[in-house]
Amino acid sequence: METHRRPRSRTCPHSPVSPRIAQPSREDPVVATASEWVGGPVGRYALVGGGWWSPVRVAVAVACLVLAVGFVTNQPCHEKSWESREDPSVWTSLCYSDVPFLYRERGLADGEVVYVDRELEYPVLTGAVMQGSAVLARAIQSVTGPDSPDRPLAESVRFYEITVILMGLSAIVIVVATARTVPRRPWDAMVVAASPVLLLSFAINWDLLAVACTSLAILAWTRERPGWAGILLGLGAAAKLYPVLILGALLLVAMRDPDRARALRRLGGTVVAAVVSWSTVNLPVAMHSPQGWSTFFEFNVERAAEFGSVWYALGILDGSLGISMPAGDDINRLAIGAGLILLGLIIVLTMTAPEPPRLAQLAFLAVAAFLLINKVWSPQYTLWLLPLAALARPRWRELLIWQATEVLYFIAVWLYLAGFYGDQVISAEVYALSILIRTTALIWLMILVVRDIQAPGHDPVRAYVTGPAPPLSHGRAGAGAGASQRRARR
Repeated sequence: METHRRPRSRTCPHSPVSPRIAQPSREDPVVATASEWVGGPVGRYALVGGGWWSPVRVAVAVACLVLAVGFVTNQPCHEKSWESREDPSVWTSLCYSDVPFLYRERGLADGEVVYVDRELEYPVLTGAVMQGSAVLARAIQSVTGPDSPDRPLAESVRFYEITVILMGLSAIVIVVATARTVPRRPWDAMVVAASPVLLLSFAINWDLLAVACTSLAILAWTRERPGWAGILLGLGAAAKLYPVLILGALLLVAMRDPDRARALRRLGGTVVAAVVSWSTVNLPVAMHSPQGWSTFFEFNVERAAEFGSVWYALGILDGSLGISMPAGDDINRLAIGAGLILLGLIIVLTMTAPEPPRLAQLAFLAVAAFLLINKVWSPQYTLWLLPLAALARPRWRELLIWQATEVLYFIAVWLYLAGFYGDQVISAEVYALSILIRTTALIWLMILVVRDIQAPGHDPVRAYVTGPAPPLSHGRAGAGAGASQRRARR
């Protein structure tokens, strides 16, 4: 008697894959059009996730390629060792980075200890990474070029290369965390992996450390790990202050949770863990060198409106617009007032939405609102938004338009700064216009997210965070009802 064995395929051969794993080539018009170059959209009955090249591995491979291209595009400055800010080619070559300059300008080249021997305008965890990288850079240079005619300059290049590796690893962590946060939408990580913003900005500064911690914290929260979420948010805030905003988004999520009391208890554990991890990093420095530790906070309170911010653009255009821009404490008060208004709007939106908003949506709105009212908006700050945007509204057309305005700003800011050290390349008015364009694009993207919250049927993710979970390619299966509740919080 012949026996029939059940197929081992993870996808039933007579069931469409779309209700199980999102397929952008079938659902996203931009991806569908692009897929025609490689054979067209995936078939309705295709086996998804089979073979070694899973969506996560594809996204990581693409991220590695993008990071490599980004490193290569910085070669004009790398070859000149970022010798001087006064060299206009540093700006016109579009390869500026804070990293090598700060090595020489913050005492690291002289073996000084940040916060103790020299004040530093960065949070403690970022300072610790800088200090450790400086020690390693000096050690590597001692082996590879001990007789370099300009030892600090050579060491600053090693310092930059070490930072590139660290930021590259952070970017890969972000891609993997984004892919895992909504298991039925792993391809959304490609928004991060293939991002032009990532390519251009990953090595400007150390922001990806905080972005990686934040991405892992959001993943931990969705996996019912509130303690780990808090620890990671605390570490993120010790590297860059913005992850504190995620705690506010978590509070709003808890307030709309069907089991509010349980959600608030979980949030309480997250807050405690965040405070403990942040304090563990900060208290030793604060106690040993209070003046050095407080420099970061004093610097951000006292700084004027700077490059990239709406306030800076309005300051340039104040004559044309017939307005008089305030300065100093007045800008602080304006920024705080605008921030409170935006916070109130986000709270009202959350509490009046027909369905509980997703964490990624609220986190995106909170961080975007902060950037809109902040006194500085450096090119790399957009990296804060990148994984949040991928989780909040993974639609390629909108995200590419938004990122195109960021690329435009990236070019404009370096050309504008070139004029400070040589002949003017673009006028201040053109630069201000680039700021207003990027601001308008971000507000437009925020409006789309708000629409998705008010009309959940427009949300491209919501259908994939409810209902039965798909079988997992690796690891254990979901935990029934508990797993379903976790998906509803993403």
